[in-house]
Amino acid sequence: MTLTSTDLEVRHSLATKQGWASFAAQTTPEPPRLLPGEDWKRLDPLERELYDEARQDYHSALLLVATPDIRTIIHTGTKLVINNRGKQLGRRGLLVSGASGTGKSTSITQLGKKFQIDLQRRSPGITDRIPVVYIVVPPDAGPKALATEMAGFLGLPVGHHDSPQSVAHSVVEVMRRVGTGMVLVDEIHRLDLTTRKGKDASDQLKYFFDTISATFVYAGLDLEESSLFSGVRGRQILGRFIPVTTGPFTHRSAEDQRDWAKLVAAMEQTLRLHRHKPGTLIEQAPYLHARTGGMIGSLDQLIYEAANDAISDGTEKITKTHLDAVLLDGAAMAQFEPPRGRRRGR
Repeated sequence: MTLTSTDLEVRHSLATKQGWASFAAQTTPEPPRLLPGEDWKRLDPLERELYDEARQDYHSALLLVATPDIRTIIHTGTKLVINNRGKQLGRRGLLVSGASGTGKSTSITQLGKKFQIDLQRRSPGITDRIPVVYIVVPPDAGPKALATEMAGFLGLPVGHHDSPQSVAHSVVEVMRRVGTGMVLVDEIHRLDLTTRKGKDASDQLKYFFDTISATFVYAGLDLEESSLFSGVRGRQILGRFIPVTTGPFTHRSAEDQRDWAKLVAAMEQTLRLHRHKPGTLIEQAPYLHARTGGMIGSLDQLIYEAANDAISDGTEKITKTHLDAVLLDGAAMAQFEPPRGRRRGR
């Protein structure tokens, strides 16, 4: 089997220039056309296999639903970009915190993608620009590790004996030259500001913030419970960043239930199944919330995995049996309490 250039491009991490460029260029997946009933029945085994795989691949792709949190983060981040424009001093960043599975990484990468697309529309034809840099903070990161992540995204070589300062200076020089306007730093909770290494890494990020005329966006897991805001460095972060918190959908009030039902309906409309009756999942909205705890990532997995199972077994519609059979992440499974008196497999 020969890999094409497209195949190889997909393999790049999002935290690389090539991977990010591929992500920013992606359009919304085009839904496969559902064949008319008679044409579907006439497919031979190979045609049926390819047809089913195309629908399953579509379901497995990230089908972004604009949740309130995503809309808030993109709206707030876009305003910050406008307010930061032309400023070297007095710029503000965006700080996104929330539980696992609430869409933090999805939100900030969509913000970065929108920023890049808008910039390319305003100034088309410039090929040597790198508008967005996206990095993931490595575990137990020190200042050189952070600078090396930045350098790696930009494609800069880093020698074993290079000092953190020299790497940082090279990164700043290149970012200025290529017009970087947004820096996304994911998994920021890995910085431990109670340690010397963590404090030095925080100082390194502050150096980038101060010397690169870009909008910085940090995202991390439950940052209020981390050490990120401790001490003078933590107070500096709070003084320079606008906090936005992502969270699971609640299901208490009538308005909560309507918002959740709208989210379920939006996902249901994307399904490519032959026998699925629209509205079936909306009727199951309370159960879907109970299974997922209102987490958008868990809901995405539950619905689309059930849809692919319905294709595999030929039922072509999502049933309660399909939904019950999906194994979710540990957090979702831990909070789910099946109705009393219900027996497994009944």
